[in-house]
Formats: sequence, structure tokens, C-alpha cells
Amino acid sequence: MLFACTQKNQQEPVITPWGEIADSIPLDDDFDLDDIQRNGELIALTLTGPDTYYDYRGRHLGTQYLLCQRFADKLGVSLRMEVCRDSAEMVMRLEDGDADLICYPMTKKGVGWVVGPDKEDLQEELDHWYEPRLLEEVKKEEEFLLSAKSVKRRVFSPMLNREGGVISHYDGYFQHYASTIRWDWRLMAAQCYQESTFDPQARSWAGACGLMQIMPGTADHLGLARADIFNPEKNIAAAAKYLGELERNFSDIREHSERIKFVLAAYNGGHFHIRDAMALAKKNGKNSQRWGEVEPFVLGLSQPQYYNDPVVKNGYMRGSETVDYVRKIHERWNGYRGVRTVRSTFAPSAVPQKAKHERKKKYKISQE
Repeated sequence: MLFACTQKNQQEPVITPWGEIADSIPLDDDFDLDDIQRNGELIALTLTGPDTYYDYRGRHLGTQYLLCQRFADKLGVSLRMEVCRDSAEMVMRLEDGDADLICYPMTKKGVGWVVGPDKEDLQEELDHWYEPRLLEEVKKEEEFLLSAKSVKRRVFSPMLNREGGVISHYDGYFQHYASTIRWDWRLMAAQCYQESTFDPQARSWAGACGLMQIMPGTADHLGLARADIFNPEKNIAAAAKYLGELERNFSDIREHSERIKFVLAAYNGGHFHIRDAMALAKKNGKNSQRWGEVEPFVLGLSQPQYYNDPVVKNGYMRGSETVDYVRKIHERWNGYRGVRTVRSTFAPSAVPQKAKHERKKKYKISQE
């Protein structure tokens, strides 16, 4: 036992280009609050879910995540969230020292988070910081961010001159850049109205900018200078380039009319989430190449039995928003073309129970 304790307290040598030096952190260091602040990062474990942590159009949301971000801000450090498959994995990783705390309501005490062993200072700081009002504040913050009020834009008419067939001031750009990806320009115009209502200065809380609501990170990827992100032509050109990339990502979907729906869904909800829904459809005996058979599983990704399924790699998503996005764009596109919209129907057995209820509710509202 004495030998083991002595070994634990010794600093292990580290081999560097300059020779052998002692490790800067002793092996028995508990890495408590001072060390976390010195290191500049708080590591938290959580589960994916609507109340915990999820990706929303390139930004992270979830009540527990927003609350933990506030705590990290209080400590003056960045926050790194790591998603586990279940609570057992979270506990095991916390005990192994892989993280500082579990950002998930595991107990009835206070916020319910569990702090790593031998982190008394971090626990004390958390106990002093947390107040029940903070939970209500972040819930209201998230509700606002997910509402239409969080998008700053002016609302323009969905069609500038119906008799003359003029949709917007940007029709020339849509015609030119849609042709580069072999899309009907009126489809791209319909998508633009859904994104920004033709406001070139539109900006969302998440940072999406311009006519086609392009995220700054996506702009960097596409080679669109951030100084030009509100430029109508350059914004539309970049969006067409991105749509072309998404088309290639779904090149396994042979039928173009079907592929368009998957591309639009990915533009809104993320490519990887749509692939998760396709995997669920295939697992459940449905045609993963048909949007009508994948759509119910996009809706299903808001339910634990689906987003916790082993074939799902990217967790929870707000599927109803993405399904609504695709539907509205197609309805507007049909209107621009003078085509009557015929809504698809699904066999009851094909639709997850909660998703069925959600679709009926939406249909009833639209009829009113």
C-alpha cells in the first residue's frame, strides 16, 4: 500500500524533443475548480433530447445546455458538452475523470447535476450559483429563440406581380444560379421566401444571414466572404452552391423530384439528421429513397424511442419544423407554377404515434 501511494504521488516523466521532464500536473491532482479555470474549459456529460442538448440549424440548444453555458460563463471558461448513450455511461465516465460534471437532472437536489468526485470547490460554486429562477429564465430564452420573433426581417409579398409572373426583385439571380444546379428557379424563389421573405437584411438569432439565411460558418466553407453575406446576388450564388453540395450528398436517391425534398430537408435540419431518419425508415421496412416514407421518421426523431435508437447517430431533432419547411416550400412552388397542391397521405402503420398526432394537429390548424 505504501508503495502504491508513493507511486501515485510521483510525477511521471514526459519525453519531449528537449529531453525528459516531469509532467506539469501530479497524478493525484483532483482537477478541481482552480484547475478548471486555469485550463479554461468545463467538460460536461449529457444525453441528447429536447430538454437537455441538441443541434438546431448549426447551433446548440436545450434547457440543460443553456443553463450549463451560463454556469461556464460564470466561471469564465468555455463549455465542452459530450453526449453519452445513457445515464450509466455518464456515471462511469464521470467516475473515470473524463469530465467535470453531468449536465442532466440526476438528483432532486437543486439543479440535479452530479459533480465529479473530489471536486468539492466546484460543487460549492455550483450550489452557490444555482437558483430556481435561472431554470425558468433559460426556458423562456429558448422559447423565444425557437419562435419567429427571434428572426429580424421585413416581410415582403410572396409574389411581386402575379399577373406579370414576377415573384421578387431577385428573379434574375434565381434564374441564373438555379440553372447551375438544374433546379426550377421558382423552387429556389419559394425556398428564399420561406427563409427570409425576400428580405436581404434578414438575420436570425443563430447567426443565419441574408436572403437564403446562410450561417457564417457555411459561408466560410462556400468561399463567401462575410463582408458579402448580405449581398443578394452573392448570397443566392452561395446558396445554390450549397444546394448543389447537398444534391451530391444525396446522389444515391435516383429520382430527382424525391432528391429535392431530401435536399431541402437537409438545408433546414441538417444532412446527418436526415440520414438518421433514412436509417430508421430502412430499419422499419420502409423505402428510404421516398420522402413520404422517411418523413414520419423525421417527425419521430423528436421522440426518445427514435432518437435513442442504435441506428441514430446524431440524436434529437425538431422534426416537425423540417417537415413543415419542406411542405410549405413545395406548396409555394406549386403556387408559383400554377399547380394545384395535393397533400400526400400515409398508411397509419407507417407513422409513429406521436408523429401522427402532430400531423393531424397541424392539418387541422392549416384548415382553419
